[in-house]
Amino acid sequence: MKIAYFDCFSGISGDMTLGAFLDAGLDLDALSAELAKLKLKGYTLKKSRVMRGALAGTKFDCIAAGKRSHDHRSLKQILAIIDKSRLSERAKKIGRDIFTNIGQAEARVHGISPKSDVRLHELGDIDSIVDIVGTAIAVDSLDIGGFYASRITLGSSRVSTRHGTLPVPAPATLELLKDAPVNLSSTEAELVTPTGAGILKTLVKGFGAAPQMAVSSIGYGAGSRQADEMPNMLRVIIGEPVASFGEDRISVIETNIDDMNPQHFEYLFERLFKEGALDVYTTAIQMKKSRPAFLVTVLAGPKDLERLSSVIFKETTAIGVRYYEADRFKLERKFVKAKTAYGDIKVKVSASASGAMTVSPEYDECVRIARSRNIPLKKVYEEARRAVKI
Repeated sequence: MKIAYFDCFSGISGDMTLGAFLDAGLDLDALSAELAKLKLKGYTLKKSRVMRGALAGTKFDCIAAGKRSHDHRSLKQILAIIDKSRLSERAKKIGRDIFTNIGQAEARVHGISPKSDVRLHELGDIDSIVDIVGTAIAVDSLDIGGFYASRITLGSSRVSTRHGTLPVPAPATLELLKDAPVNLSSTEAELVTPTGAGILKTLVKGFGAAPQMAVSSIGYGAGSRQADEMPNMLRVIIGEPVASFGEDRISVIETNIDDMNPQHFEYLFERLFKEGALDVYTTAIQMKKSRPAFLVTVLAGPKDLERLSSVIFKETTAIGVRYYEADRFKLERKFVKAKTAYGDIKVKVSASASGAMTVSPEYDECVRIARSRNIPLKKVYEEARRAVKI
């Protein structure tokens, strides 16, 4: 399957997403035929070539027949429409998942029980259903198996909704973008809609730099607004993955410590790992006036940055930390049970598409067996490695 990258330099919305997919090669007639399986009537689809600033792209519109009606559909009603359709199972699942994520976010910000049937108001209108289910159809039709996205640019202003006037970014939009890296810009416009945020929440598995790929198509989806500061476009880049390894982005936290009892590092490590650190280590360094010191480095998921920094401030003498983002390659990991003469031992197996592989028996299990049987640890360890069958 292909992979795709959402370049959200000017935000994202549902119609911009479909415009970008159409610009990248999705056929409008094929999209229309698939959407007809929803058994919804009273709309037409329009695709037009437009300019936004110096960039040309595709504008997608779902036009309701006659005076626009507000259907006030609930989440359960929309999910039922999708379930009863003749869409592919994959398109159905993607569409259901996007709507479910949006519904849960709307429930949280409006203080509604998540078990209640959330009424989606604007998001239940026919154009929103077309945007979301159309996106699900596009993902399935274009055979895209993985999505990544850039840091997301958000605007600021106010927007009129059936809930009244709300701040921009809309509360549901921010709720959906929890844990995603965002730029809060001064642009007075709704750059990211709840539909666009729901698409990102559901599809994207990594934010940051674009993954390595052999690019096959690029699409520019235009928004309705003309903007002076940046073309009002969403760019989608589609291609084949070329890396042999998995990729993601992590946060690196560092601080220099020269005035703390080294025995306290053990407790610091314990607290950091308990709070979700991916790895923690120290490096011996020399500071001004030749003072010996330690560089403490913590690897973390971006969402854990502040929480882990707080642990460092509480448990050490540090008065400041540095942090930055880093991309990393990683092997895919799984755990297997190795059947040995000493019993089953859990073993971590890490491998890449090119065949690179490491086999690491679980240390604590090997130690337990070595102690209970009074045999060398290395003998248990090697027995477990030999017993792994890939």
